[in-house]
Amino acid sequence: MVQSHRVFLLAGPSGVGKGTVLAELRARDPECWISVSATTRPPRPGEIDGVHYHFVTDAQFDELVAGGQMLEWAIVHGKHRYGTPREPVEQAVRDGHIAILELDLDGARQIRKSMPEVFQVFLKPPSWEELVHRLRGRGTESEEQIARRIQTARVEMAAESEFDATVVNNSVSGATDELLHIMGIDQ
Repeated sequence: MVQSHRVFLLAGPSGVGKGTVLAELRARDPECWISVSATTRPPRPGEIDGVHYHFVTDAQFDELVAGGQMLEWAIVHGKHRYGTPREPVEQAVRDGHIAILELDLDGARQIRKSMPEVFQVFLKPPSWEELVHRLRGRGTESEEQIARRIQTARVEMAAESEFDATVVNNSVSGATDELLHIMGIDQ
């Protein structure tokens, strides 16, 4: 299932390893360009503008939305907005790169409307039990937060059929191999 698309989207439940797989993919093929989201929240210690996020004011975010310059966006935890700016994605493609977006289910659904040519890949765990184990094994969240992520993961897993392809993350290396193959970048 090799694709000729220039923009790919990777989505899947929290804890499935999206960020880890994309880091491996980028290490193997530096020509792949990974989108950086914009956010209205302030930077955390160590975060670099343009690397971790594009940190923008509420007014700047409003301008991006009003001007149709956001491929997708959402209010997270009722406070700050996050979204994918259109221009950097389009510029990456014009520059000859394969652009990759890492999004949640709602973002993927919005992208289907704003940029329907995007090839969407669902990253899923080898089993439900493994996903729950990964979420609990992080040790970074309260039981209430874990329960909320598990409930969200149920909804996300049920949406797998909405995607163009599925990759099972049995191992980072194997999932990366499969994703590169789908993208037409066999190594």
